[in-house]
Amino acid sequence: MSVSMTKGEGLTVFTMTFDSQSPCPPLCQIVKSLCYSPVCCTVSEQLRTVQRMSQSVLGALHIMIGLLNIGLGVILLKSGSGSGRQMDENCFPVWMAVLFILFGVMCILSEKFPSLCLVSINVILNMTGIAFAITAIVLYSINMVDVDLWWMCRDDYNGFRYDDQITTSPEISIILKKCIMGRTLTLILLRGINGVLIVLSALELCVSISSVVLGIKALRSWDKRGNEKTDDLEQHKPLLEEFTA
Repeated sequence: MSVSMTKGEGLTVFTMTFDSQSPCPPLCQIVKSLCYSPVCCTVSEQLRTVQRMSQSVLGALHIMIGLLNIGLGVILLKSGSGSGRQMDENCFPVWMAVLFILFGVMCILSEKFPSLCLVSINVILNMTGIAFAITAIVLYSINMVDVDLWWMCRDDYNGFRYDDQITTSPEISIILKKCIMGRTLTLILLRGINGVLIVLSALELCVSISSVVLGIKALRSWDKRGNEKTDDLEQHKPLLEEFTA
């Protein structure tokens, strides 16, 4: 399978010729050609100049957010009461954190090796990162509402809660006050962790948007530079023909 590229005014056309004798399906041939194409995989100094060190910083933020999501998410999952049914079933803090780390690694690779292929993949992944960040904000908000410690300060054997104030025994009153205080502090802590995760998800949203904008800006700059080179060649072509004649 061969790949050729033609540039026009504000337009870039890729022409691909499929190999009918290849056992790979056309989609696999397209991916293979893009991965091995010199046009897509050659490191571009133009892309490096536009991106500078910004993608590395954004990638580090992606990874930091992912690691914090894993740590705080595991605390909620292991606490027993800090996670709702949806979090317990899907364990979304863990796999979302892995995706955030993947986005960060891709940002760093696109900055270290700024080829057309890597920058384009980075833009696509961060676009999906925007959707995952919004999803994370919604899921953590739902989980914050679901957090409840109703089972604390309860005597299931006698069928009443300590805070029902059925008995006025001094010992029970002391236990009641300590239990309610502990329950309140625990609830504040668990909801605080959910709040931190919501803030981190909002930060992830901002980081993904910034990475997408920077990547699109770099791709537009690369395409504009290629069009300028094409125009220069067309302008100098008549002069070369006159000189050779």
